[in-house]
Amino acid sequence: MERILVVDDNLDICRTLRDDLNEVGYEAEFVTNGYDAISYLEKHRVDLMLLDLKMQGKDGFEVLKDVKANNIKTKVIVLTAYADVKSAIDSAKLGASDFISKPYDFDELIITIRKVLQRENDS
Repeated sequence: MERILVVDDNLDICRTLRDDLNEVGYEAEFVTNGYDAISYLEKHRVDLMLLDLKMQGKDGFEVLKDVKANNIKTKVIVLTAYADVKSAIDSAKLGASDFISKPYDFDELIITIRKVLQRENDS
C-alpha cells in the first residue's frame, strides 16, 4: 500500500484529504507545517507527498529544497491555491512531479497521484 503525506497548514484540508485517500486505498497521514514534514520524512517511508506552497514558517519551496538536499526519496505533487506559472516552474526545478491548483477535484487528484506513482514504479 502506497503511503502519502499531506502537508498543508489548513487542518480541514489535511483531515479531508487523509480520510478520502485512506478510503480509496492509500495509507495517508498529514502534518500542518514544513518543519514537521521534514521531520516525518526523515523517520518514515513516504511514496508521495501532497505539498502546499504557502505555509507559515518553512514554506513548500523550502520543504522541496530540503527534500532535494537530503536526498529524500519521495515523489511530490504541489497542491496550492497560489498557482501561477512561476510557482509551477520553480517547484518543478526543485523536484516536484506535478502541480495542482486549489480548489482541486478529488477524482482528478487521484488520477494525477496514480500517474506520478506509476512513473515511480516504471523507473
